[in-house]
Amino acid sequence: MRTSVVDVGSNTVRLVVADAEGGVPLPVHTAKWRLRLSEQVKPGAAIPEDAVQRLVTAVAEASRTATRWGAAGPLAFATAVVRAAPNRQEVLRAVRSQTGIALCTLPGEVEAELTFLGARRWMGWRSGPLALLDIGGGSLEVAFGRGRLPDFVASLPLGAGRLTHEFFPDDEPPAPDQVRALRRKVRHQLRDVAARIRWEGPRTAVVTSRTFQQLGRLCGAAPGRHGPFEERQMHRRDLRDAVGRLAALPVAERAELPGISAPRARQSLAGAVVGHTALKLAGLKTVSICPWAIREGVLLRHIEDGASWWAEITRANEAPTPPDPVRLLHLAAATT
Repeated sequence: MRTSVVDVGSNTVRLVVADAEGGVPLPVHTAKWRLRLSEQVKPGAAIPEDAVQRLVTAVAEASRTATRWGAAGPLAFATAVVRAAPNRQEVLRAVRSQTGIALCTLPGEVEAELTFLGARRWMGWRSGPLALLDIGGGSLEVAFGRGRLPDFVASLPLGAGRLTHEFFPDDEPPAPDQVRALRRKVRHQLRDVAARIRWEGPRTAVVTSRTFQQLGRLCGAAPGRHGPFEERQMHRRDLRDAVGRLAALPVAERAELPGISAPRARQSLAGAVVGHTALKLAGLKTVSICPWAIREGVLLRHIEDGASWWAEITRANEAPTPPDPVRLLHLAAATT
């Protein structure tokens, strides 16, 4: 069976076409289209019409690409930048009417669940009780669990793009009090979630997302060209030092550091502050950098549980308000 998934994120639209061999999604083709929505949309603001049209064009091209590679219409979802927009429904309708693709938004808690599933499958059962952190452009997802799906999930408005808009509005090195103000906000919002992770005492902690992958490279992890099976870890002390390095540089010079790409250089500091603060509060000294995340989680759910759960998400997105995370999480439990 060949299937595909399209992920509309804060910076890019990503396509993965995969074969399901033995229940494992094996990628045969990947592609991406850079939109940089997070640079054009302030948190809580509507997505401009020209950005909507670029999104529609990217999804249409992703669908055509999936068809050329022999996959059916992609499972398409958008993360926080679309989910939080006041014109969310207009964006979803524009994509569906012009491309035929039913683009969905997922509640942050469901994103955390699916990302956990991808990480659990990659890390295996030997990892034991597992804690997960995922920094996106608009939100931070946290999960903990002992089984296939997590026992506990949380989604917090601590995305790297969102916080960059709020605390680091220009491209110059920030003042120390700006960095301290960001840390205070992160500590305040993460306090209860981090306490839960400490109480659970995970055997293994993993981080996912491009933000963490780039920060891991900055902290000394192997480059991507070594392949996904290279073991990559990141130590909290190295991430603390990375915060200092990033804070001392203007945006243009951050892009010259190992691992930091030009499109993500501006939000790299906020991502590093969130990541380090989260690890410190949760009592995590070392984390593994996992190459599987939400896209692989979506593919795994589709392979393992069939199409019914995605059909429910699609129906929920037709409602005038965002999908109810509790109902969708109950659906996940019912189909497990």
